Amino acid sequence: MFLTAAAVAIPAHAQQDTLRPVAKTMDTIIRPTPAPGTDTVKAANSALFTDSAYVPDSKLPHSPRKAALYSAVVPGLGQAYNKEYWKIPLAYAAIGTCTYFFIDNMKTYKMYRDAYRLRVDGNPDTKDTNPKTAPFDDEAIKGARDQFRQYVDYSVLFFVLAYGINIIDATVFAHLRNFDMSDDLSMRVSPTIINNRTLGLSLNISIGGKKAKSNRYFAGR
Repeated sequence: MFLTAAAVAIPAHAQQDTLRPVAKTMDTIIRPTPAPGTDTVKAANSALFTDSAYVPDSKLPHSPRKAALYSAVVPGLGQAYNKEYWKIPLAYAAIGTCTYFFIDNMKTYKMYRDAYRLRVDGNPDTKDTNPKTAPFDDEAIKGARDQFRQYVDYSVLFFVLAYGINIIDATVFAHLRNFDMSDDLSMRVSPTIINNRTLGLSLNISIGGKKAKSNRYFAGR
């Protein structure tokens, strides 16, 4: 028995070479490859600071908080931060004067206090030998002691006030540096209608040019 080889039709897609790799879709996002020897950290930082929101030449705003802090730490430093150098000697003169009176009053107070203690200690062997206090009696020494004790308290109070004024001055003038004090002042009087019924006059005051606010005052029947 003879078998006849029959031609078998093979589909066209089956005739393709199965060993050829199928082409993949290329990534459409282009990722630049840095050149050899390029510092990637430096490049990233330069890209960060080239943002349109970054202004390299812009100055930091004048901070009243910094001025107050500087004056609290070192008297006169806040005035130097505000570039008002002529106020620094005044601040040190006020604080130095209060310090001098405090030291002098405290020294005198201690002298009268010790003299009074010697007179009321009850020991006849202890005597007041200070030539500044010996000529006075007990009541005079006690009155002088109490008086200079008050002077010491006043010296402390004025020292605190001088120190506080130093801080307040630096803070206030730091605020004023950011305030636009323009000399452009204009006033205009014109007729107007009030509430769509009454005829009156309008006073328009402009301060500071285009950026200033206008205040209007009406007068009529």
